Amino acid sequence: MRKNYSMWLIIFCFLLMLSPLSVWGELEDDDQEEDNDVDTILSELDELPVYLHDRGTGIQLSMFGSYINKGQFFFYPFFEYYLDENAEYSPVELGFSDGKDYRGKYYGTEYLVFFGYGISDWIAVEMEVAYIDASQEKAEDDPDIEMPEKFSESGIGDVEGQMRWRFNKETESRPEYFGYFETVFPVAKQKKLIGTQDWEFKLGFGVLKGFRFGTMAFRLSTEYDRSEDKYESGEFALEYVKVLSDHWRTYLGIEGAEDEIEFITEFQWHINDKVYIKINHALGITSKAEDFAPEYGILFIF
Repeated sequence: MRKNYSMWLIIFCFLLMLSPLSVWGELEDDDQEEDNDVDTILSELDELPVYLHDRGTGIQLSMFGSYINKGQFFFYPFFEYYLDENAEYSPVELGFSDGKDYRGKYYGTEYLVFFGYGISDWIAVEMEVAYIDASQEKAEDDPDIEMPEKFSESGIGDVEGQMRWRFNKETESRPEYFGYFETVFPVAKQKKLIGTQDWEFKLGFGVLKGFRFGTMAFRLSTEYDRSEDKYESGEFALEYVKVLSDHWRTYLGIEGAEDEIEFITEFQWHINDKVYIKINHALGITSKAEDFAPEYGILFIF
């Protein structure tokens, strides 16, 4: 059942990515008539070339559908919930004796704060800090008598920083190429279920290009985990961004790493030129990805 559902999600995503929908134009006309007296970041994009209408001139951030300009400071407090009915776990990784893999219910709530700053037209930096409360339930076929029916932890989650840069600026005929370097700090050395126990590093590259039907981007990365002392393929993503009106922008993406792939949707409500609300939902496409992971937050621009 998951396989059929996932295939329809992929087809729906690519149809939206590759074909302009007339309803977007209707939404834009209606919103302009009702709210043409309020300036937003999106309303200012009309003055730019067509290929920049959906994102502007800023550097792409790790926050979906968000772009930062020189001298801007982003503050984004947000909330995430995670639910996976058949999450893969190994009791030995939680401090118990059994080294086999099992499937059990996993769920958690996370409260995060994101900061971003545009150093120049070419470089931006980010920082993200999380507090998480998570639980892993024991699988019915897990015979480990040491493993409790529910293993829970709470505390500081991932703490990570990024530097992002672009190699060139997009033109009408040439896409923009960008790169990023991420560091995840080992602030949860004593934890088993949450946080990061050792240093992790990620190096990624991407390309983006704006069209009349929207802006497309593709990125991929490689990762190094010091605890395992090995390099491996990292996260990849195919992304689409489209401005619907002066107050609404949407994001669609397929993101994942190895066999954990998600389909992501996001709507942004731009209240004015300094504040917008992000409404994000991720659905697992593969069995090892989390089933459902909504995210809600308010982004402030200074």
